[in-house]
Amino acid sequence: MNKTAVIVTLVALGLGAVGGYLLAPGGAPQRISEEMAPAEPEVLFWRNPMNPAITSPVFMQDEMGMDYIPVYTDGGNGDAPAGTVTIDATVVQNIGVRIATVKQRPLARQINALGHVDFNEEQLARLHPKTSGWIEHLNIEETGTQVKQDTILLSIYSPDLVAAQQEYLVALANWEVVRNTSAAQVKSSAKRLLQSARERLDLFDVPTHQIHELEQSRKLMRNLHIHSPFAGRVMNIGAREGQYVSPKDEIYLIADLSSIWVYVDVYEDDLPWIKLGDRAELRVRAAPGQRLDGDVAFIHPTQDAKTRTVRVRLEFDNPGLILKPGMFANVILHVDPQPDALVVPSEAIVRSGSREQLFVAKDGGTFEPRDVRLGISAEGYTQVLEGVSAGEQVVVSSQFLIDSESKLREATAKMMAAQSGSMDHGMHDMSDMDMSDMEMNDLDMSEMEME
Repeated sequence: MNKTAVIVTLVALGLGAVGGYLLAPGGAPQRISEEMAPAEPEVLFWRNPMNPAITSPVFMQDEMGMDYIPVYTDGGNGDAPAGTVTIDATVVQNIGVRIATVKQRPLARQINALGHVDFNEEQLARLHPKTSGWIEHLNIEETGTQVKQDTILLSIYSPDLVAAQQEYLVALANWEVVRNTSAAQVKSSAKRLLQSARERLDLFDVPTHQIHELEQSRKLMRNLHIHSPFAGRVMNIGAREGQYVSPKDEIYLIADLSSIWVYVDVYEDDLPWIKLGDRAELRVRAAPGQRLDGDVAFIHPTQDAKTRTVRVRLEFDNPGLILKPGMFANVILHVDPQPDALVVPSEAIVRSGSREQLFVAKDGGTFEPRDVRLGISAEGYTQVLEGVSAGEQVVVSSQFLIDSESKLREATAKMMAAQSGSMDHGMHDMSDMDMSDMEMNDLDMSEMEME
């Protein structure tokens, strides 16, 4: 037998045993099956129609008589990331796939808290008389009455107020006598006495209009008025007509309810995110469907030792007096605002163990899985820090069906890569056969021919 023919025959048989490879002219391995491959996609394996985790290398049926489903090669998606899925347009419509665009919008972290509605202390007045006396007449005698600024609330008789009027009238008469005199010292002394008497009336909160009336009539007034300091609502009346009152008695509580304070207790873990001026959102059961917007006005400098919380004060406008002191409210604090966050709808996120993924929709019904790094979630959106770009399309419904298929594709790709690696390794070992081995075989064959 020709020596060269024998060597070629042995090499061909050895390479065939490795897995059907032939050496190309450049030494690179080439599968025989690739040259004779059919046009149809190759079936990788068959899977159970009810449980995709159960597979078979050959066609079979399950215990219910249902055919196993063939799983084919990707056939042209070799450059796509592992797990990429291509679905027919009709199937996409039938399973209800919806798409949303990755966009940029303002987004803020949300802190939910229970709020307690209270008076705005800057618009709250507790009226006490400046001197003891008797209430002669109550002009406002019903709790809840709306009053304007300078509304006359009551008339009070007080011996101290009568004496202060008397002093003022005496000082006024003395000033009129000496105001045209040439004695500067006398004139100055009379003027200081008049000013002192007038200041005393002011300190007793005697209204300006009654002082003018006193100057015009030069007659003592038995009753002096107490006025409302601002527009608001009478929340409490602490005295009645004929009652003797003193400076320690609160005769009226008046509140302007157009602005309201709301207190919330925030845990110390959330405190670093809260800043003055952060937006707050409030809802109460007394006004279903309505939302009020306010802001953080004050953060208390101390923490409650028992509850480990810090009290935060919010301020809200109160149109229609919806909020009433004593109410409880559901409050959402919008803190750590991100003015230009890259966001996707929260339902687009697929969470599996430690991985968080999105499925990006490509042309031709192709869906590509992307691992993403997420930020804050609020208002139905989730911030994406890494993984996608603005303008890309992501799947927001039926993505779990796509994810199931993607996981199978990814597992198949890894399995095929492992098999290919082992076959390449075997081919590499065959291609590394040194010429000394070939010469030894050649020598053995020569000896056989000689015999």
